[in-house]
Amino acid sequence: MRKTVVIGASLKEDRYSNQCVRLLREHDIETIALGNKEGLIADVHIHTDRPHTNKVETVAIYLSPKNQESYYDYIIGLKPERILFPPGTENPEFYTKANALGIETEEACPLVMLKTGVY
Repeated sequence: MRKTVVIGASLKEDRYSNQCVRLLREHDIETIALGNKEGLIADVHIHTDRPHTNKVETVAIYLSPKNQESYYDYIIGLKPERILFPPGTENPEFYTKANALGIETEEACPLVMLKTGVY
């Protein structure tokens, strides 16, 4: 089964991170959400800590590059196949670190990818 970790998940329904979690679940993709406030998006609990999980296919980041820094080690430790950086989250510094470890990085919107079937 495919698994995605969404970092920067928001309880606000108009936020792209919230829409991403909902769309992932509509596509039956196992989803782990991390955010600043606990709560539920669809059937997904938002964690305020950094839970350990394995077999992560994708990490989708909904944080500015500055706010991503504290997550570098956590994300690398998940050993995802790829990290998606939607518009506004682009981070060449992190691309270099991840790519050096064999993790694919992609400037792409998970919402568009899911809606067009290329996720």
